[in-house]
Amino acid sequence: MFGIFKKSRPSAPAEPSPAEADPTSADGASWRERLRDSGMARGLSSLFARNPRLDEALLDDIETALLLADVGVLATQSLIATLRDGLKSRAYADVAALRLTLRNQLLAMLAPVSKPLAIESSHRPFVILMVGINGAGKTTTIGKLAHRLKDDGRRVMLAAGDTFRAAAVEQLKVWGARNEIPVTAQTHGADPAAVIYDAMQAAKARDIDVLIADTAGRLHTQAGLMAELGKVRRVIGKLDDSAPHEVLMVIDGTTGQNAVSQLRQFQQAIGVTGLVISKLDGSAKGGVVFALAREFGLPVRFIGLGERMEDLRPFDAESFVDSLLPETLGEV
Repeated sequence: MFGIFKKSRPSAPAEPSPAEADPTSADGASWRERLRDSGMARGLSSLFARNPRLDEALLDDIETALLLADVGVLATQSLIATLRDGLKSRAYADVAALRLTLRNQLLAMLAPVSKPLAIESSHRPFVILMVGINGAGKTTTIGKLAHRLKDDGRRVMLAAGDTFRAAAVEQLKVWGARNEIPVTAQTHGADPAAVIYDAMQAAKARDIDVLIADTAGRLHTQAGLMAELGKVRRVIGKLDDSAPHEVLMVIDGTTGQNAVSQLRQFQQAIGVTGLVISKLDGSAKGGVVFALAREFGLPVRFIGLGERMEDLRPFDAESFVDSLLPETLGEV
């Protein structure tokens, strides 16, 4: 199991570059191909494909498309106000110019939160605590993240802190075996804080670079379980007062505006430092990323665009926005 640690550790593994954020995955699918069926992409593509007139009716249609895509009321109002000002001042020569302004405004919303996860070598292990509600794709995201980090030359360990679901522990062990990464686990029903504490001790003893700790999925309305997250933070802080070094919340991209209230509660309970938006392929509308960015300004570290290990991709604002807008945008 531990033969993987014979590989020498690079002095400074490179962080993902923006260019890496839009790779072609094993099945040949790019960001654009994965997101083109999202609600936002379909709505805007349909709108501009009709060759609309440059008038208030167009703004109304854009507003409707953004709201239906879960961009959120406040973010949508801000975008439409900017477009309306340009329309009144005759700043747009044609619809293509207005579309370019919309693209730039969407990009301006997301650029501040487009920040890759930085693993600080001064912390060993660098502790990543994963949180989220039931069914958000948290455990699967852990497996994919572990795969990425191992490929970067990191020594990785997983902690099975979701002790309420026996299946969660087994699922994490499967991911560990698939990636040839050790997993620290205890019996079903064990104290999650104790599990993660023991994992930190083991990680320190084995000179692990990154410890990724799972936690039980919980509804943001479950006060007792939310309080438990605070206990986890306090307990692992006894070993390292700077840990956890990253609290990643996994949010289901199909959740819609409910994601805002979910994040607000988790932020109060444990202090989320970064986001992973999962399930953005398929039925997701895509716009919730804008709502979360405007409301919280938290870094979006990764997005999930499929089931393959390679489909957890570092978030890149420009690739994301251009994938949600009509393909002709790049030619404007």
